[in-house]
Amino acid sequence: MSDTPFGFGLPPEEPDNGDGKKKDPAGGGQGAGGQGGNPFGFPGAGGGGDNPFAAMFGSMNPNDLGAAFQQLGQMLSYEGGPVNWDMAKQIARQTVAQGTADGTKDESVGPAERAAVEEAVRLADLWLDDATSLPSGSTTAVAWSRAEWVEATQPAWKELVDPVAERVGAAMGGVLPEEMQAMAGPLIGMMRSMGGAMFGQQIGQAVGTLAGEVVGSTDIGLPLGPAGKAALLPLNIEAFGKDLGVAKDEIRLYLALREAAHQRLFAHVPWLRSHLFGAVEGYARGIKVDTAKLEDAVGQLDVSNPEQLQEALQQGMFQPEDTPEQKAALARLETALALVEGWVDAVVHAAAKPRLTSADALREMLRRRRATGGPAEQTFATLIGLELRPRRLRDASRLWASLTDARGVDGRDDLWEHPDMLPTASDLDDPDGFVHREHLDFSELDKMLGEAAEQNGPSLKKDKGAEADEKTDGSDDGKGDSDK
Repeated sequence: MSDTPFGFGLPPEEPDNGDGKKKDPAGGGQGAGGQGGNPFGFPGAGGGGDNPFAAMFGSMNPNDLGAAFQQLGQMLSYEGGPVNWDMAKQIARQTVAQGTADGTKDESVGPAERAAVEEAVRLADLWLDDATSLPSGSTTAVAWSRAEWVEATQPAWKELVDPVAERVGAAMGGVLPEEMQAMAGPLIGMMRSMGGAMFGQQIGQAVGTLAGEVVGSTDIGLPLGPAGKAALLPLNIEAFGKDLGVAKDEIRLYLALREAAHQRLFAHVPWLRSHLFGAVEGYARGIKVDTAKLEDAVGQLDVSNPEQLQEALQQGMFQPEDTPEQKAALARLETALALVEGWVDAVVHAAAKPRLTSADALREMLRRRRATGGPAEQTFATLIGLELRPRRLRDASRLWASLTDARGVDGRDDLWEHPDMLPTASDLDDPDGFVHREHLDFSELDKMLGEAAEQNGPSLKKDKGAEADEKTDGSDDGKGDSDK
């Protein structure tokens, strides 16, 4: 579990003011929980001063003040869902515009790079035809800039994060007694608006940072982009391959294999996406906020004292408890993600090994990226509290490879027909036991059911005919015994 499962701490770097200048980091000291005097991560907010708004705007120059008040107005006037997604997208794009830590700035994708991505995905799909029985799932191949990745993936982030934010937001507004809620309506509305801004700030920062490091639309094992679009980010692929000593074309092709393999799986296993996203919702349903601590703080709150409200919001009362429901949901999600990533790893290796001299090196590079807590895992853990353990990925990959040896490509891929047929977490602990365990032959079962239907066919037809005769002879109005 992540130490900051919902990103309540400050992001690693504040977005700029719109003029390329960074905020003064001294304006927001770190306090308990990494929040200091700025519980929502508002740009420029600090912990000093008697007036929190003075602390928020006091260090700004006059040119920034109008923009700051405009942003504050947007925060307080927000009346949407649990996350202010307009703010999230704005901050994500600001983060992208700042560039990555190595100084690389986002740029539009040129025609030559788009053509190279399309060719790589086309060739990857040809190679995968020999490695899996699942047909191509890529209707189009696209090359995205970082900003385009932010735009294209926002609907998926919304679906992932909203259930979690909704649960926490409900706890924020539901701790007051009913009689007090009627009196404190504006305060509750402000808290919810601030909560939406808080999530929007943190998620926008995280997604914007992730956009500078992902190489496709499926880096975290989930389909973040539109269905059927195999997407690669040429700028990030170039950064990924820097100093590897591997030809750029080989790196692009290997990553295209991974993207195309993910697309096949999500396109032809119709229950998989809802299974994964449903596990996130199950996690959200299991959230238990420390309402006793929250009620105590609100009970002592003087609504006329904004400094006290700011102080109360710093106390970490919104940290969710580690409940059995959450653990069970996270275990289901972790296992499913490991199976997805393990299958992709095994299939891509089978397709690339005979054709790419760098296949082993690239495979190990990506595995190490996961083992060291790569950007995808860290961001996902920050947003919903999940970390994909690398050990599960390696175990799953070994299991799928063993299944290929024992049952062939078709027998291995047939396990995706239904979630109950997939290996469990305990099976990942004992891959060989699962591979060699006796499994029901569903083709034989279908054959038996078909033969039974044929044998009973004549009698069924006779019964239906007799029933029709009875209705005709015994009822003038044609109703038969339908009224019984």
